[in-house]
Amino acid sequence: MTRNAVFLIRTADRKGLVAQITGFFACRDLNILSCRQYTDVLEQKYYMRIAVELPAGLTKAELESEFAKLAAELELSYSVHYSGEVQNVAVMVSKTSHCLYDLLTNSEENLLGGGRVTLVIGNHPELEEVAEKFRVPFYCCPLKESGDEKQEAQVMDLLERHRIDLVVLARYMRVLSDNFISRYPERIINIHHAFLPAFMGGNPYQRAWERGVKMIGATAHYATADLDEGPIIEQDVERITHESLPEELRQRGRDIERRVLTRAVRAHLEHRVITSGRRTIVFSV
Repeated sequence: MTRNAVFLIRTADRKGLVAQITGFFACRDLNILSCRQYTDVLEQKYYMRIAVELPAGLTKAELESEFAKLAAELELSYSVHYSGEVQNVAVMVSKTSHCLYDLLTNSEENLLGGGRVTLVIGNHPELEEVAEKFRVPFYCCPLKESGDEKQEAQVMDLLERHRIDLVVLARYMRVLSDNFISRYPERIINIHHAFLPAFMGGNPYQRAWERGVKMIGATAHYATADLDEGPIIEQDVERITHESLPEELRQRGRDIERRVLTRAVRAHLEHRVITSGRRTIVFSV
């Protein structure tokens, strides 16, 4: 079976980087399957996603040891990922099902780019039957208030026992504590409507209709201690008119949310995302 490795690289921009990095693989007779790069001319930073085919005789330890020497020489920040390593995804939910359905459907059809949903955690029991339809374990961990330490400890124990690689907040309507988020840096993806910060709180579509907005959308981002301000991975919008009633806005908003969240999860699981401060670089395959 062919093995592939994906390197995500970031460093200060300068001449000769492409030749030096690709030359490392070429001189070891490693076939380069794809190479995407981006230069931030404003901040003088360079980003690369390079996928290579590994020969049968080369171990991961040997490859990473040799590349670490190049990385030290060129001052590269990088991560390496391998094909065939299925990533386990946990979905955290409250009572809303549209994002959960989309993630479970894509997982069942092997469309999440090397990941699969192996766990659903709810702070209410309503969506247990959805998880059961897809034969995915569901655990209800109710909580009294956001940041409930006992409840979060239960959740973290489940994540560890199920060896979860990525946590997806699929309209999980509670705020996670800083301690929880710090345990999974760049491993928690959240979704919210794109009205923020204009229409925070409950019933945003009613207030958006009252304000006469002409566009609705959704944003998927990595969760950070700053609520809804983490690095953005994916967004989408649709135009609306004065004829669109609040319920239509909700329905269209849900549709955008599920699409945006699944695209963001897929990009992460396909190792196409590099974070840079508050921004992300998201490469196409």
